[in-house]
Amino acid sequence: MTEKITDSNQIRKKAMDLLARREHSRLELSRKLKQRYLDVHLINSVIDLLIEENLQSDERFTEAYLRSRIEKGKGPNIIFSELLQKGIDESLASSILGTISEEEWCKLASSVMNKKLGYNKELDYHKQLKLMKFLTYRGFTRDQIEKAKYLLSDNNSTDINEDK
Repeated sequence: MTEKITDSNQIRKKAMDLLARREHSRLELSRKLKQRYLDVHLINSVIDLLIEENLQSDERFTEAYLRSRIEKGKGPNIIFSELLQKGIDESLASSILGTISEEEWCKLASSVMNKKLGYNKELDYHKQLKLMKFLTYRGFTRDQIEKAKYLLSDNNSTDINEDK
């Protein structure tokens, strides 16, 4: 419900409540406040003040969002796309994603692949295609998927050698 009377203190309190739960991008915070309050100019001025006081930061939000999506096994392409949808500037999203090395993305893709395969590590052609499609859907690049497959085959050959 939108309240007809808007007060900057009410808007600030609601914004602070939202930010206390988790980081929000400027766009997310603005959208949530607009659902409740009518005065868009007042909302924007409150958010500007929060940014000035470093209580809201798109950079902090981007870093936290990146960590949470990596924990869920998402790749750089999907994370980048989601950040743009959340109102994060393209250059900021690129620079924060750039803090994760290509090797780390490949290891993440490999661990997602391991989790998806479970105990059955045998990869026939159809399973490979299905797995590649799954990882592409998760936001990994073709190179990262290929390197993850290589890491997986390396681990399988190591496991076989250790069993002997």
